[in-house]
Amino acid sequence: MARKTIAKPASDPKSSPRQTLNREAWVKAARKVLEKRGIAEVKIDRLARHFKVTRGSFYFHFSSLKDLHDELLNEWRRANCAPFEAKRDVTDIDGLQFFTEIVHIWVDEKPFSPLLDLAVRDWSRTSKALGREVAAMDDLRITLLQRAFRAMGYGPEESLVRARLTYFHQIGQYALSFKEDPEQRRRHGPIYGKVLLAPLVQEPNLPKDWQDTENK
Repeated sequence: MARKTIAKPASDPKSSPRQTLNREAWVKAARKVLEKRGIAEVKIDRLARHFKVTRGSFYFHFSSLKDLHDELLNEWRRANCAPFEAKRDVTDIDGLQFFTEIVHIWVDEKPFSPLLDLAVRDWSRTSKALGREVAAMDDLRITLLQRAFRAMGYGPEESLVRARLTYFHQIGQYALSFKEDPEQRRRHGPIYGKVLLAPLVQEPNLPKDWQDTENK
């Protein structure tokens, strides 16, 4: 009599961390911790518990915790630095258009991430090398804004001050975790533009009701 065999159920791919838990998944989870709790809380054991795997799973994808840290910084460089660096060598510019393009890197948040920027800035307080890199990025962003104001017709010193005011306003808004209704943010955008750009340049998208109020 033939022996009856019982087929084993197919293994669930979700049960194998090496099939589904890749390097990108670890980086994504670590980035969330970094943004919410800071770099000191980005720990192998914490991440392993989150994924319900052993530390060995981490070392299957990373050589060390520093390797993960480096990848987090690469995320910041790609999303928050590269868009500005792409404008470093642009020379023949329209001031208002260049200003608008720079500001929209922040406003559109595609791919710029305010939370990641703040987290890396906080991280930089514990690392001199990273501190220098963050400072260099701050200088580049301000320089680009200054270049826009110079192209609008402002002098060197006033362009620098206006660039700093623009940049400090944007970074300060993120640092305060200031929340604003998206519709109100869009409505206020041109008014911020009028304050930051005037008197040599008129914000082209200023709402009519603001202009009417001003002219009464």
